[in-house]
Amino acid sequence: MTLEVLPGPLLASRTTLKLGGPALAEVVLTEPQDAAGLGGILENLGGTPLVLGGGSNLLARDGELPLVLVRPRIVGEPVILRERPEGKIRVRVGAGVKLQRFVAWLATQGLAALAGLVGVPGTVGGAVAGNAGSYGDETAARLARVHLWTPGGGLVWLGREALDFGYRHFAPQGQPGQFLILEAEFDCDVCEPIAIRQTMIAHLKKKRASQPITAATAGCVFKNPPGGAAWRLLAQVGFAGKRLGNMAFSALHANFLVNLGGGTSGEALELIALAQGAVRERLGSELEMEVRVVP
Repeated sequence: MTLEVLPGPLLASRTTLKLGGPALAEVVLTEPQDAAGLGGILENLGGTPLVLGGGSNLLARDGELPLVLVRPRIVGEPVILRERPEGKIRVRVGAGVKLQRFVAWLATQGLAALAGLVGVPGTVGGAVAGNAGSYGDETAARLARVHLWTPGGGLVWLGREALDFGYRHFAPQGQPGQFLILEAEFDCDVCEPIAIRQTMIAHLKKKRASQPITAATAGCVFKNPPGGAAWRLLAQVGFAGKRLGNMAFSALHANFLVNLGGGTSGEALELIALAQGAVRERLGSELEMEVRVVP
């Protein structure tokens, strides 16, 4: 077993928004079978478990946090499997692999699957758990099976028929509560590598022109309302570029909250509340959080 228990780090050092105080502890898994001993360790440590991949899509609060970070650092090379469902190529990948590394690897193999996710931060496990999507590609659309652990069910492989998907939503059916994604399998189409690369370059060019992808952000703050775009609503009420302390909504894309350096979660939460209030009062729309606030 290669499961490690480490002192709790600052969430600011583990999240892309670079906010958050110290956790109680950190548990690191480097092999899927490590999860078999996870329940007892978490029970002994106390606190609230928080599964953490690349740390995107999270806004952690300031001060000491009653959290035990669980990090699936399962990062081996992706594997092409023998299954050929409906002529597709099935690939298995560890949850801890950086999403961008996996997207690039697929392209080099001539496998078309998640090219639209180029430029999206985080890990494969996080992309599955949040059903990440961009430029028409959604993680759930290509997901075939997932290897996960739950406190009640232990280790299990589940096919997509046993999973629930929605907009930025993923969950195993009939297993409410927490789960830990360890590995995922995707079904891919065969395509010329150069064609995939050209598509990725075009997507990345658009993202660089329209999103602050090199800044300290957590990704989109709010879910898009039905039939609309959250960034457009925020811009309409004057929140593009709106700043409070060292936190600001991006002038390039108003649905990205940026840590300008030295920002606090208090500033971030206040600015978010102001934005929601302005959109509600002036446009009659409710903005639902996409970024997860912890704890």
